[in-house]
Amino acid sequence: MSSIKVEIVTAERVVYTQEAEAVIAPGVGGQLGILPHHAPLMTILQAGELVVRHGGQEDALAISGGFLEVRPDRIIILADQAERAEEIDVARAEAAKQRAEERLKDRHMAGLDETRAEAALRRAVARITVAEKIKRRRNL
Repeated sequence: MSSIKVEIVTAERVVYTQEAEAVIAPGVGGQLGILPHHAPLMTILQAGELVVRHGGQEDALAISGGFLEVRPDRIIILADQAERAEEIDVARAEAAKQRAEERLKDRHMAGLDETRAEAALRRAVARITVAEKIKRRRNL
């Protein structure tokens, strides 16, 4: 099976580099499936789970938005933030989710930036989803 190089980069570091058979990314218009030999593409990503399939395995990462570019020889993801499943602090993500839900519940709160609260909720849910996925795999 053919493969393509995947690079996930944030402003701070290179988070992930791997040859892959497929990438599933959270695009703003829905999930994007990218295979080797895909047409060139550049798109915006939203907070969510990013999956890289390689050698019969799946690696899951939580991203908080960014850009995805498909080139003939590689897929480059410039993420605002990206965390591998094993890096996620689940307790911290749960606390962030709870704070965001409380802010959204009390929508009349003075100074509430609803868009930021919704984005924080999406980021927290993505982190929890990715962390739980790896936890389930380890328990199998």
